[in-house]
Amino acid sequence: MPEDKVTRINIGGDPIGIIGLQPALEEVAGEFRGRTDDEIQAELLKRLSKKNYISEKTKDVYGRAFLREYKRFVGEPFEDKESGGLEIKILGPGCPRCEKLEQDLMAMMAKLNIAAGLEHVRDPIEIANYGVMGSPGLIINGQVKAVGSVPPQNKLKEWLLDAAKSST
Repeated sequence: MPEDKVTRINIGGDPIGIIGLQPALEEVAGEFRGRTDDEIQAELLKRLSKKNYISEKTKDVYGRAFLREYKRFVGEPFEDKESGGLEIKILGPGCPRCEKLEQDLMAMMAKLNIAAGLEHVRDPIEIANYGVMGSPGLIINGQVKAVGSVPPQNKLKEWLLDAAKSST
């Protein structure tokens, strides 16, 4: 079910899986357009707390992350102090080449001792939003690095080291 889909987002510097984020963003964008950030944040927390455990101590951090994701969703500018680390997205339906790219990236990140949020985006509509027309696609910190092929190990290493350097 789409409402039970888990989406990984960066919360407090860690990639965390959130159940039902996309439907909540769609609903709140329709119902709360024009409201204050505080109202939108509170509503997202309320809705997403039903399917995700969010402790009292972490509500503020989760709320800020949900508001950031909302602003991304509706195309509004937002401050992204949260990110700080590497964010990697693999775009592809889950074909053997996509899976190989994901495995290669995880192995290279382990070898280089680089921590990053790694998300494999399989939804064709979400992939289309990135403007990538071939798979697998590789995006590191918002930059498209490869489309339609699995990059060689030395390229992955170079891109990961460059991204790690620029995100510190």
